[in-house]
Amino acid sequence: MMSRNPVTLCLWYDKEAEEAAAFYAATFPDSAVGAVHRAPLDNPSSKEGAVLTVEFTVLGVPCVGLNGGPAFQHSEAFSFQVHTDSQGETDRYWNAIVGNGGQESMCGWCKDKWGVNWQITPRALLDATTGPDKAAAKRAFEAMMTMKKIDIAAIEAAVKAA
Repeated sequence: MMSRNPVTLCLWYDKEAEEAAAFYAATFPDSAVGAVHRAPLDNPSSKEGAVLTVEFTVLGVPCVGLNGGPAFQHSEAFSFQVHTDSQGETDRYWNAIVGNGGQESMCGWCKDKWGVNWQITPRALLDATTGPDKAAAKRAFEAMMTMKKIDIAAIEAAVKAA
């Protein structure tokens, strides 16, 4: 049964929604795979009986994966921003995504093997770049701009530098 939440994110996959949902459920807490629905008849993206949609949650956010075929691809215009509390947590999520066929990008962004974009964002980075000390925020932002995966110690060092 679909979530009672008034908003569910729909993510378009070629044919891998079930695989992606299982990966997210295994990687992130408060995540699970729910119902798998099969196509009731042949359609432009699949045959009758093939997996059409998969209900899942990622970090408590209700989602549905649609196996819609190759017509549409994910882009950086949409991403999951995952806030982390430690370097270990940051490393764990980053390494899970990148190590499972994903790609590194800049400033804490990476892409999973299905093309979904993720921002693995330590709270320390957000605190540093949005805090009241504008000079420290600038230094933290400049440090972030040189990184792929965020290094919390380097961000904190940049904040303390004078």
